[in-house]
Amino acid sequence: MPDLLIELFSEEIPARMQPRAAEDLRKLVTDKLVEAGLAYEGAKAFATPRRLALLVQGVPARQPDVKEERKGPRVGANEGAIKGFLKAAGLTSIEQAKVQPDKKGDFYVAMIEKKGRAAIDVIGEIVPEVVKSFPWPKSMRWGEASAKPGALGWVRPLHSIIATFGPETEDPDIVPFAVDGIAAGDTTHGHRFLSPETIKVRRFDDYVAKLEKAKVVLDPERRKQSILTDAKNLAFAQGFELVEDEGLLTEVAGLVEWPVVLMGSFEEEYLAIPDEVIRATIRNNQKCFVLRNPKSGKLINRFILVSNTEAKDGGKAIVAGNERVIRARLSDAKFFYETDLKTKLEDRLPKFKQIVFHEKLGTQAERIERIERLAVELAPLVGADPAKAGRAARLAKADLLTEVVGEFPEVQGLMGKYYAQAQGEDEAVARAIEEHYKPLGPGDRVPADPVSVAVALADKLDMLTSFWAIDEKPTGSKDPYALRRAALGVIRIVLDNGLRLKLQKAAPGPDLMSFFADRLKVQLREQGARHDLVDAVFALEGQDDLLLIVRRVEALGKFLDTEDGKNLLAGTKRAANILRIEEKKDGVTYDGAPNPALYRQDEEKALSKAIDAAKAEASAAVTREDFGAAMSAMAKLRPHVDAFFDKVTVNVDDKAIRENRLRLLNEIREATRAVADFTRIEG
Repeated sequence: MPDLLIELFSEEIPARMQPRAAEDLRKLVTDKLVEAGLAYEGAKAFATPRRLALLVQGVPARQPDVKEERKGPRVGANEGAIKGFLKAAGLTSIEQAKVQPDKKGDFYVAMIEKKGRAAIDVIGEIVPEVVKSFPWPKSMRWGEASAKPGALGWVRPLHSIIATFGPETEDPDIVPFAVDGIAAGDTTHGHRFLSPETIKVRRFDDYVAKLEKAKVVLDPERRKQSILTDAKNLAFAQGFELVEDEGLLTEVAGLVEWPVVLMGSFEEEYLAIPDEVIRATIRNNQKCFVLRNPKSGKLINRFILVSNTEAKDGGKAIVAGNERVIRARLSDAKFFYETDLKTKLEDRLPKFKQIVFHEKLGTQAERIERIERLAVELAPLVGADPAKAGRAARLAKADLLTEVVGEFPEVQGLMGKYYAQAQGEDEAVARAIEEHYKPLGPGDRVPADPVSVAVALADKLDMLTSFWAIDEKPTGSKDPYALRRAALGVIRIVLDNGLRLKLQKAAPGPDLMSFFADRLKVQLREQGARHDLVDAVFALEGQDDLLLIVRRVEALGKFLDTEDGKNLLAGTKRAANILRIEEKKDGVTYDGAPNPALYRQDEEKALSKAIDAAKAEASAAVTREDFGAAMSAMAKLRPHVDAFFDKVTVNVDDKAIRENRLRLLNEIREATRAVADFTRIEG
C-alpha cells in the first residue's frame, strides 16, 4: 500500500516546541485519515530546527465504498417533506426508496451508496486543514499577505511543503494542494550553510538519505545519540568525564541539524565558584555541557559545545566566541558569589518584612516565623535538636535574596547551604537549608538527617495548613501553590524515614486528612497497592499516623489475598448489605449489643463467642501494632460467619429474634473495624 511523506520546511523552530509539534503533526494527520476511512499501518514524525516531517505507512489507495440507510418521512407525508427527503438522499423519485415498517408506522428509507474517493484527493484536503489550524503555542504572519484576513500563521515563515504519496515500487505522486500560495511539491533544502541547494526527493528512504548527504540528520534521537557519544569520547580522550544532562541534550539536539562537538576552556580562577553555579552559568547562557575530573568529581575548566556547522578552521573561531561569552558570564557569577558572601544570611531577613508571601497570609517574614516555630515543635518527634532545627528554619529562605539565586533560581537552597558553611553555621543547619525543599518530585531524594527532616516537614506542613485555612485548595488540575507536591513530600519523608508522626497534632486546625488520604493513594498505587484498602483504613477514627496506616494497608492486602480473607470479606459485605436494607426499611439502627438469651441456634452462639474472642485478640494485636496478628484473629471468624449464613435465617417472623440476629450481624461489621472498614473494600 502507498506511503505518505510530508515535510513542512520553515525558518528555525524553537527547540522547546519541536517534540510537541512533531507529535501534533502525527496525531492531527492520522486522526483525520482514520476519520476519512483511511486506516494506516504506522506513522512516525520528526523535527529539526527547520522542518517538521511525517511518514505515514500503509495508507489505502482509495476510501472504501460506503452504504448507509437514511430514514425519511412517514408514508403519506406532505409533498414538502417528500421533496426534502429526496433531495437529501440524492433520489429523483420516491419509488427509488423502500418502505420500512416500525412501531410508529411505515416510513420511507433510502439506501445511499457512497463511492470511496482516491486517497490522494482526500489527503489533499486534510493536510491544508492541519497546516492552517496547527496548534503552535506562538505563531507569526509575514510578507505582503500577512495583513489579509485568514493569512497563514506559522511558528516561523513557512517556505515549502513536501507531500508525496505512492507505493514503494513506483515513483510517488505529488499531493495536489496549496497553503497560502505555497504549493505542495517534492523539493526541499539541505543544511542552511553546508548544503543549501534544492533537493528533489521521492519516498521516505530517499528523503532521509538525501538529507543526510546534505548534512541534515532528520531523527532527533539520532542527533542526541551522536552528540552524547561524541561529547563523551572527546572528554575521555583528554582524561575528563562529561556531566550528562538529558534536558540540555534534548534542547541542543533541537538547535542543530548537523551536530559537531567541540571543546572549549575558561580560566581556572572561576573554579572557586561552586560547581553548580558554574554549570548553571554555562548551561543557561551558552547551552554548553560541563566536564569533571573523574577521580575527584569536581568540575574542571573545560566545556563541551555543539556547533551546527563544519567550520573550515576546525571550529577555532566558534570555540573562541563561546569562550568569550562564557568568560564574561562566569566573571559576573564570580562577582555575584563574592558579593553574596559579604552579607550574612541572618542580616538579609529584615527585607522579608517588605515582601508579601500571600495577601491573606502575610509577609515572607511571617511565614518564616511560622516555619521556625513548627520546626522546633517537630524536632523532638523526629529526633532532631530543636535549637538547630529552629536555626535552620530561620535561615532557610534567606538565600532567595542573594544575587546568585536571583540570577539562577534553580540553585536556591543549595546556595543557602554554601553561604551557611562560609559563615560557620553547624553542618546540620547548612544541610537542612539545602534539603528543606526536598523532595521536589518522585525521583528526588528524601531528607534523612533529623534537622533536615524537621525543617522540610515544617515548610510543607505550613504551606498546607496555611492555604487550607484560607480555603485555597487544589481544584481539578489546578494547583498553583503545589500543595499536592507538598503533601506527597510529607508522605515520602514520613515513610522513608519510618517516622511516627500524628499529623493532626503536627498540622492542627484544618482537616487535611482526606487530602493526605488521596495523596497516599497515589503514592501506594504507584507501588502496586489498592486504593480501596487505603480508604478502608482511613475510614477508621483517628487514623493520622501515616506509617501505621501503610503497615495496616499492607497487612490487609496480604490477608485479602488469602482464601480466609476473601471469604470473610464476602461474609462481612453480606452482613452489611442485609443490615443496610433492613435498617432503611425499619428506620432504626441495629447497633446495640445482642441478647444471648435470644439465641436459638448453635451457629448464633458459636458466632457470638467467636466475635468476642476475635475482637479481643485483634484489639490486643492492634495495640502492639502487630497487624498481621490482627488479621489472623479476624480469619478465625470466617467458618463461623459461613456457618451462620448457611444455617440461620435472619428475617424470621419473631420480631425479637429477628432484631437480635440483626444486632449479631452488626457485631460482625464492628468486629472487622478493629483492622479496617470492610464495607469500603471493593470486591
